[in-house]
Amino acid sequence: MILRILVLWLCLCYSSSKASCLVDEAGLCTPGVTVTEETQVDITEQDLGTEIVTTTTTTVTTTTETITNQNSDNILNGSNGYVTSGNEGDMDIDWGGQGPASMPTGNACYGLGSDKCAQITGSGNSTSTMGVDGMGTTFIQTVDISDLNIQKGGEVRYSIEVDKQDAQDRIYMHITGLNGSSQVFSGTDILSETGVASGYQSYNGTFDFAGVLNRLTIEVGGRDINLAVGPVFDDVSVDVFYNVINTVITQHITTLEEIYYLNLFDTVELEFVEEVFEFNDIIVEDGFVDFVPIEPEMEEISYETVELEIQFEMDFDMDFAPPPPMEFAPMPELVAVEIPVNVETVTLEIEMEMELDLPPPEMIASVEEIPPPMEDMPPPPEMEETPPPMESEPEPIEIETEEAPPPMEETKQEVPVEETEPEAAEEETNEKPQEESQEPEPEEQPEPQKEKDQEEEQEPEKPSKPKVSEKEKAATKIVKKIDDKARYDDAAQMKTLIVMQILGNTKTFFDTQSIIVDTNVNEYLNKTIEDEYGILFNMAQDDMMTEMINGQY
Repeated sequence: MILRILVLWLCLCYSSSKASCLVDEAGLCTPGVTVTEETQVDITEQDLGTEIVTTTTTTVTTTTETITNQNSDNILNGSNGYVTSGNEGDMDIDWGGQGPASMPTGNACYGLGSDKCAQITGSGNSTSTMGVDGMGTTFIQTVDISDLNIQKGGEVRYSIEVDKQDAQDRIYMHITGLNGSSQVFSGTDILSETGVASGYQSYNGTFDFAGVLNRLTIEVGGRDINLAVGPVFDDVSVDVFYNVINTVITQHITTLEEIYYLNLFDTVELEFVEEVFEFNDIIVEDGFVDFVPIEPEMEEISYETVELEIQFEMDFDMDFAPPPPMEFAPMPELVAVEIPVNVETVTLEIEMEMELDLPPPEMIASVEEIPPPMEDMPPPPEMEETPPPMESEPEPIEIETEEAPPPMEETKQEVPVEETEPEAAEEETNEKPQEESQEPEPEEQPEPQKEKDQEEEQEPEKPSKPKVSEKEKAATKIVKKIDDKARYDDAAQMKTLIVMQILGNTKTFFDTQSIIVDTNVNEYLNKTIEDEYGILFNMAQDDMMTEMINGQY
């Protein structure tokens, strides 16, 4: 589904030398180069459900227009290939036309030179073939210039030398431009009109035209009023200057496609993108994006390099090995300390601890049904009568401790707390040495624990796992470091083989390689092997055949 299409047009014009030329303009254009650049941007968004694809297409159209002015040179010169010698502008031969004319020479050409020239001798007053009034004589011809391939207009330039001795005479220059049978332009210049004593003159003129031009009709005409000496002319030349416009259009199209994935947890697409960026270098040049594969560096693998790698792993493991277990010093003997204790406070703490240790009510019944094991049951405590508590000041209680039992053995010791009256405080101080002498009696209780320790010592020892050397651990790490994608690479296979050789301590495996030389097989094929038992085989075969033959009788 296409969501949005955006089209953006940009136009940029620049030129090194701006050419000036209108489409229908007559005349010569200003030479130069004009560059016009148009940019079109098309943006298309497409929702594919799992992704949104945005396609940006940029089309840059560059138009380069080059204008030059070309020259046909003198089309009335026979050497240029447009006219024959009889129609050249040197007027040695009459072109033909309307009315009387002559081709004088020498002094009769006056200021035109001694060679031949053309003279207008007609006194008539009519309209010429090309539509010019006041005509008595004309010299006229049509020149084909289609080979020039004129398409963009230009101008026609002429030159003519005239000597008019009689001021009452007249002479004109007329040129008509044609595109096939269609008239492109028509121009007439009166060189010298009646009443002007011009004498010898050289005349020049131009006629502009537009579009296509492939033929020119050239007409030189006039009148001889007094019928004495008519106007003479010579050295007629016509040049065609035309525009050549060369237009080059180039297009540069760039398409950029952006994909927005809506499901970011699509592992297949993500892995593909990651692999593209992992194994390729992205090069952007002149608006083009290219992916160049990254060539992996070839690792030089030898027996020495693998051995050094194993040694490095061993040293690394030794540097980061865990410290040995700490040895704890024996516990010091505890000293009896007199701590003043309030009887009521101690009683309250005992009750709180009992409440915290009790299980929930729903579990008391199930716990009471399971009798504790005999070995874990504590011995019955000695029942001692204690007088009811009395309000008295807190008295110091002597807490006698024994030496700490060995570690990892749980022992419980009950410290009886006796409440005495204030009057018996002095008796407790006197009886203190007697109580210390009676302390060894409870030391007989941990005997069951000692029996357990002896039983544990007598248990059979479990077989220990085979020890793995540091070299094997390091070699295993090196093999595990090989990437799964490159596990079957030549370098990975060679490294694995060398690791196996190092563990097997067969370093000379790669040194004792020999070259197997092929043997000439023809020596064996040409030998004849004698069969020593062939005679016996033939004799047995003959006997069997004889028995078969005799058997039929």
